[in-house]
Amino acid sequence: MFNKYIKLVIAAAITVWAVFQFVDGNIMNGISLLFLAGIFVFFYYKNEFILLAFLQLRKQNFEGCKKWLSKIRNPSSALVQKQEGYYNFLQGIMVSQTNLTQAEKFFKKALSLGLSMGHDTAMAKLQLAGIAMSKNRKNEATKLIGEAKKLDTQGMLKEQIKSMKDQMKRVGGAGMAQRQQMKGRKGFR
Repeated sequence: MFNKYIKLVIAAAITVWAVFQFVDGNIMNGISLLFLAGIFVFFYYKNEFILLAFLQLRKQNFEGCKKWLSKIRNPSSALVQKQEGYYNFLQGIMVSQTNLTQAEKFFKKALSLGLSMGHDTAMAKLQLAGIAMSKNRKNEATKLIGEAKKLDTQGMLKEQIKSMKDQMKRVGGAGMAQRQQMKGRKGFR
């Protein structure tokens, strides 16, 4: 993996080489070199390891996803800001199975750095809502679910949002039933 600035330097050098090819009359060589330079510019904005990690995540291969993410040594210097947000988003998904506190930190950092797509932001907020609900922070969870619903303009997370709201109602209803039971006991006020 190259540093993000080295990718731009390589793209500029290849572009200069392409110009020399055009001047010499080698038009096809110049065009091919411009495509090659475009690949380096593409990988400046879309990190290759994050793309491979998303591919592994899509295949439900969490170990493969972790492997590709571990290849990014220093995310703040190697990645553009939005890509660093996606790095933290993926780390949050990986860690959410084992450590909710750490996952919450990753999701919050991902949201602060920014995510390119609205449904990714909605997913991060929905994950944070689930974490808040598991930590009995119902008001925060309700707020995050509302924000996720606004961001999910295409309805991709409609079922998950509905499920999360149903869970909140069950948790809220169970808490109300416990309070009613406690009131019914003698000496409780």
